[in-house]
Amino acid sequence: MVALTIRSIGRRAESASPSPEAAAAAAAAAGEAMATCQRGLIEQSLAARYSDWIAEALDEIQACFLITDPGIAGHPIVFASRGFLAMSGYSREEVLGRNGRIFQGPATDRRSVMEIREAIREERMLQISLLNYRKDGAPHWILFRLCPVFGVEDGRVAHFVAVQVPIPKRSRCSRSSAEARHGGASGRLFGACRNELRSDYDLGCHHAADLFIDADNRGLEAEESREASEQEKERASDATNSILSTLAHYSKLTGKVVSGKRCSVAGISPFSSSLTISLGRIKQSFVLTDPHLPDMPIVYASDEFLGLTGYSKHEVLGRNCGFLNGPDTDVEVLHQIRQSIQGEHACTVRLLNYRKDGSSFWNLLHMSPVRNASGKIAFYVNVQSDENAKSDGLGLSPEMRQLGVVGAVKVAVRSLSICAGPSRPSS
Repeated sequence: MVALTIRSIGRRAESASPSPEAAAAAAAAAGEAMATCQRGLIEQSLAARYSDWIAEALDEIQACFLITDPGIAGHPIVFASRGFLAMSGYSREEVLGRNGRIFQGPATDRRSVMEIREAIREERMLQISLLNYRKDGAPHWILFRLCPVFGVEDGRVAHFVAVQVPIPKRSRCSRSSAEARHGGASGRLFGACRNELRSDYDLGCHHAADLFIDADNRGLEAEESREASEQEKERASDATNSILSTLAHYSKLTGKVVSGKRCSVAGISPFSSSLTISLGRIKQSFVLTDPHLPDMPIVYASDEFLGLTGYSKHEVLGRNCGFLNGPDTDVEVLHQIRQSIQGEHACTVRLLNYRKDGSSFWNLLHMSPVRNASGKIAFYVNVQSDENAKSDGLGLSPEMRQLGVVGAVKVAVRSLSICAGPSRPSS
C-alpha cells in the first residue's frame, strides 16, 4: 500500500512537472527570496539578542575576532572586527554571511579541521595554532581561540566567538629555547582556521580531494609551524574575556542574557548547536517541537519557516505552534492534530494559519514524531507547505518534499544521539 502511494505521488509529480524555463525562473525566484531572508537573519542575529548598539560596542574592542551564528543555515559569520578585517584584507561585506572556510588554503590540515569540528560539536572552548590565508593568498600563522556563548535562559549556544592573535615569525634559536622551557614538547597542530565551521556535507563531498592534502604540510609550506608565546596566549584570553563581557552586558538590555559558561536550567534540555547546524542544511519550512517540555514549545525553526510566516527566530523559539492559528482556524483540525500527538503517530492536515502581518495562508501541514537512537520520541517535526506557493522548480509534490524533510530530520537526530548518547534522562 505504501509503495502504491509513493508511486502515485511520483506520477502526479511527473504529470505536473513545469517546463525547463518555468523551473529555472521558479528556482531563481526562490533563491533570491532565500538570499533576502538570509541577509535579514544575519542583520538581526546580534541586534535581536544584544540590542542595536552591540555592533558599535564590539567595534571598539581592539582585537581580531569573528562571531558566528550556528542557528542560521550554514553557520555564517555575523560580525567581523576591524582588527580582523585589517589583518585578513577582506572587507566586512565580503565576510558577513560567509562560512569560515573562506579562509582555507592549500596547506589545510585534516587534524586541525577535526579538532575544531569536535569542539563545535561538543560546544566547548578550543585554543590552537593555525595556518590561515589572507585575501591576497598570503599564509599567516595565528593563535585561534574558539569560545561558545550560551543563553542563560535555555543553555543553548547563541553564538561562537573566534579570537585570532597573529603569531610572528621567530628565529630558530628563540623557537628552540621556547620549546626547551616546555620540556621539548611543542604539541603543535597544523591547519587553517577557515575550515573550523566546515559542514559534514562538505567534508563528505570533498573527501577525495582531501586525500591529496599533505597532512604534515611538508612540501606545501617552507616554514615550520609556529607555537604561540605566553604573551600571545594572554592576549587571546584577554580579548575573549572583553568580548564576552560586552556581549553579557548588552544582552541584559534585552533580557536575553548570555554567558561564557553553560548554566544548568532545571527542566530544560539544551538543543545542540551541532544538531542546529545539521538541520540548517534542510532547505524547507519546518519546526521541531519538544513534547517533554511544558506546552510543547518550538525548539528549532528553519529559515524557510521564518520566511513563510514573517516571524524572527527569537519570536518563535519557546512558543507553542498555536500562535499561527487565528479566528478562522478549524478547531476540528486542531483536535485531529492533538489526537495524533496523543497517539504518537504522524498526520497530514490542511490548516488555515496566519502570518505575523495578519495575512492568512492554507498550510498543508505534515506532523511526525522523531525518535532518537534508543527508539524514544525526542521531538515532533512539523513541515509546512503554503498551498498557493510556486513550484520548487524540481517538479516534486508537497507530499514528496514533506517526506524528504521528515527523513532528513530523523537521520540528523538519530545520528547525533548515537554519537552523544541520550539528550535527556530516561523517565
